[in-house]
Amino acid sequence: MQYEPRQSSAPPSPIEPTGFFTGIQIRPIIIGVVIDTISTMLLTTLYYVGYVAKDLAGQGAPAEDAFSIYWSSSEGLVASLLLGSLGTLIGGCYAAYKAGKLHMKHGALVGIGSIILGLLLQSGNAESNVPEWFMALSFAAAIPAGALGGFFAEMLRNFTGGGDRSSVPGQPRL
Repeated sequence: MQYEPRQSSAPPSPIEPTGFFTGIQIRPIIIGVVIDTISTMLLTTLYYVGYVAKDLAGQGAPAEDAFSIYWSSSEGLVASLLLGSLGTLIGGCYAAYKAGKLHMKHGALVGIGSIILGLLLQSGNAESNVPEWFMALSFAAAIPAGALGGFFAEMLRNFTGGGDRSSVPGQPRL
């Protein structure tokens, strides 16, 4: 038997790398940053009203002093970091789900937008009682939290049947 490859007159298309921003949709990212900010404020307020205010009211401290004392304590900083990361995860999940593709990249870009917004808000507040190491830690946690939200959005989209089945590991392309 002789092997005769197909002869084609057209040369194969060149391999072209995709850029970092190829396929990125700006609107879901901006809305994701807004959702991140709103959900972080809402979660922080609910946490403070539901748990912290009851404990501090029993101590008899003035409300404003108790508020600032708690959020500058180590327990308050950890709660703030976790609630802020959860808010970024929610915003990243929304942006990635709405974009419908490149889920983790859209989620991570929500984290970057959250960092930029945080820097803008911190520049307006001259007297911040938050340590710099905490700000660095919260900025470092924003991108992975947003990317994790994008991962959850991709899982949700694949679970509900709205996603591309070829992107599921172990599943054959249809």
